[in-house]
Amino acid sequence: MHFSRTLKSTLAFGATAGLMALGLGAASAHVEATPTETAANAYSLLTFSVGHGCDGSPTTSLKITLPEELNDATPTVNPNWTISKTVEKLATPKTLATGSKISERTSAITYTAKTPLDAHQRDTFTLSVQLPATAGKTLYFPALQSCEKGQTDWKDVPAAGQSEDSVKAPAPSLTVTAAVASTDGHGSHGASADASAAGTSADNAGKNDGAAWPAWLGLGAGLAGLVLGGLAFLRTGRSTSAK
Repeated sequence: MHFSRTLKSTLAFGATAGLMALGLGAASAHVEATPTETAANAYSLLTFSVGHGCDGSPTTSLKITLPEELNDATPTVNPNWTISKTVEKLATPKTLATGSKISERTSAITYTAKTPLDAHQRDTFTLSVQLPATAGKTLYFPALQSCEKGQTDWKDVPAAGQSEDSVKAPAPSLTVTAAVASTDGHGSHGASADASAAGTSADNAGKNDGAAWPAWLGLGAGLAGLVLGGLAFLRTGRSTSAK
């Protein structure tokens, strides 16, 4: 009976763990974009992750389309892939915040595999972009994943108020947040410098404290030696008197 109950518990636990693993796999199956920054007008590194192929077929390329709000992107080199840019002419020249005008923009970045990516392996692709100055805007980056057999077009945009789980092939996205105010003209660099200085002071204090311990230990050892020496002298004197 005890063995039977143990076996049933083990099977139940295994089934639960299996279902959880399947759920996690499904949740993380699509192509995602992870930004280092989301603040308006900030420079951000967007990392796109590909976690599987197309129904078991190896991935041969990933084409990332930039939203209209972005004018360009700088791709990070991945030694397993070649990189190309797609440039489009603008119907109307755009005036930038600096006052300069542009007549074309980068509309897409394509990574092409030198050796097809195994369907059961993952890889990442990073783009450097400057986010638009307006907060609250959600940017979508449709990603076309091509494989040796078939392809998946991650371009679906959920309806207002819905999550990306409501669509079959959600487009990678990020939401621009409020800009970070800078009072000294150096942004976070001043804070970093202050933190570094504070850390250095703390380190020096720690080093000084550490250097003081040997001196205290030496003084304590010397005092202990004097006490023991005095006791030995008294014992020796008492023994001589007794004789």
